[in-house]
Amino acid sequence: MKPGMGGHVAREVIGVIDTEGDTVEWTFPAEPGAVRTARTAVRDQLRGWRLDPLADITALLVSELVTNAMRHATGPIGVRLVRPADLEGTLRVEVSDPLPDPPRERAASPDDESGRGLQLVAGSSRSWGTRPGVNGKTVWFELAVPG
Repeated sequence: MKPGMGGHVAREVIGVIDTEGDTVEWTFPAEPGAVRTARTAVRDQLRGWRLDPLADITALLVSELVTNAMRHATGPIGVRLVRPADLEGTLRVEVSDPLPDPPRERAASPDDESGRGLQLVAGSSRSWGTRPGVNGKTVWFELAVPG
C-alpha cells in the first residue's frame, strides 16, 4: 500500500492514472447501498486530510457519478481521491465503471427526476472530463482546495 492510501485499497479501479501525492481508492459493488457507502468514505477521508470545506460538494458529486454508474453498469465502481503533488491546491476525484461508453450530458426538464448529474459536476468543479480505460471508463473532476 502506498503512503497516503488511508488504509483502503481498490483491487481493480478502471482507468486509473498513477499520480504522485496523497491517494485513496475504493471499489464498490454496483448494488444498493454503494452510493451511501461511497459518500461516507469520501467525507471521512476528506476530514482526515483536513479538507472539511470540500466534504459536502465532493460527496454530492461522487453520489451523482456513482448513481449514474450504477444505473448503467453491473460491475464494480471505483472511487479515487487524489491530492496531486504537481497540482497544489487541487483535489482530483475519479469515478470508474466497466462500461466503455462515456456519459452524455443532457438537458433535463424541470419535471425530470434524473439527468442533472453531469450538469452538477460541470457547474461545480474547476474542470472535469472522461477518459477510456482498458476495461471501462473514468469520469473525473477537480475542485480547488481552499487556501
